[in-house]
Order: sequence, then C-alpha cells, then structure tokens
Amino acid sequence: MRLILSDPFKSLWADKDPFVEVERLEGEVYRELEGRRTLRTDVDGRGYFVKIHRGIGWGEIVKNLLTAKAPVLGAGQEWTAIDRLRLAGVPSMTAVAYGERGSNPATQHSFIITEELAPTISLEDYCLDWRKKPPQPALKRALIAEVARMTGTMHRAGVNHRDCYICHFLLHTDTPVTPRKLRLSLIDLHRAQTRDRTPLRWRNKDLAALYFSALDIGLTRRDKLRFLRSYFRTPLRAILRDEARLLAWLEDKAAKLYARKERKGDAIQ
Repeated sequence: MRLILSDPFKSLWADKDPFVEVERLEGEVYRELEGRRTLRTDVDGRGYFVKIHRGIGWGEIVKNLLTAKAPVLGAGQEWTAIDRLRLAGVPSMTAVAYGERGSNPATQHSFIITEELAPTISLEDYCLDWRKKPPQPALKRALIAEVARMTGTMHRAGVNHRDCYICHFLLHTDTPVTPRKLRLSLIDLHRAQTRDRTPLRWRNKDLAALYFSALDIGLTRRDKLRFLRSYFRTPLRAILRDEARLLAWLEDKAAKLYARKERKGDAIQ
C-alpha cells in the first residue's frame, strides 16, 4: 500500500481509512465509469478534483493490450507524471493526496486528489472565436511559444500525455492576460506515461493530437513555424530539413483525425 496525504485531507482523515473516506466525498461528478470516478468537491472552502480508480478487470486489460493500447491501471500514472512535470518546470496540477492499495492490477483501488485550478479557461474555449476575431498578434505568439515550451519540456522530461489537446492547457485568468504576463497549466494526466526518455512514436502522437486540436483556430503557416522553432529549440532551416518526414506525417495524421471528427459529427446529425 502507498499513501501520501497533505492537509486538509491529512487532518480530515486522521485515524480513518482514506480509501473509505475518499469514496464518501461528494460533489459535482464529471465522469462515472465502472472502474473510475471523477468529481469536484469543496473542503474547507477550497475546490479539489478527485479521481478514484477501482480496477478495470483482466478482461479490459487484455482487450487494451490486444489492441496495442496501454491500459490505465490506477492513479499512479497521474501522480508520477505530475511529479515529473514539477521537477522539469512544466506548470501542472498540485496533488495533495494519493493512495494505492492492492497488488493485483485488475482490482487495485487507488485515488488522487488535486487542487482546483481557478479561475482558468481552457485554450480550446479561449481560442474559440479566433477565426472571426483574431487576437492581438503579440498575445498569439506568446501563447504559441508557451504551449511549445511546455510540450517540448514535457517530452524531454520523459513524459508523453496521450491526450495532448489544447483543451488540456488551462489559461489562468486571475490577472489580465497579456503577452508578457500569461500563465498556463497542463491538466488531465491520468493516461500519461513516464519514462527516462519519451519514445518518438509517443512524442509524435502527442504532437499530432495537439496539431489536430488547433486546426479550427485559424493558425497561419508562420504560427506553425513559430511553434516548431520553440518546441525543437533549433533554427527553422534545420527543423525543416531534419524533421521533414515528421512534418509530413503530422499533416496527414491531423487531416485523418479531423476527417474522422467530421464523420462522427455527420452521423450524430
């Protein structure tokens, strides 16, 4: 068993079973699946997000492995990724409680509690009207540079997100957002993988997802080049020469993801 508690939960659950107490927390439920529950709760006047994992069963594990997907076995992946990002200097969530009980990966009970990041807005929502109402050029360049810096630092730190979309970059709005004063945090790391070094396959998947999620916000070719320069930290001429295959693959992959999204939208209508 692993258990790490900070206040207020350290005091609140003193002499109690945290694995019982975490199941008693109430609030707005964001996701309720057979093996996972996500909710927002208030404790002592502060907001927290709670993710509870109850094991997904051997059937689901085998199904994931047969389809070449890495199963999410518990809260440990997110706890480890948050800590690695903190050490690397990538702003993310602050975890205040983590517990893991049971050695059987199919039935393991685990949880992670993070402080709510507020007030914030996701980049997806913040950039929603950029096509119709373009932002201040300096602000757009600053946001692109920061997303590229965070993503590149994450990958160089051995972490790949697996859900690397602009909706998972939160822009802090407690102070006016300006080109010289903006703050982003990366969230939703429950599927993240952490290694000594990020494999190119998983790095590229993250980049394709990020590119796909930004296709509708009106980025220009220069915007894309700015991202590449900040991400790779290399002169553009070298990037265009050395990463030509990757760039072509990203265009193709993002186009396929977008086409799939369009088909799903048509099917719903």
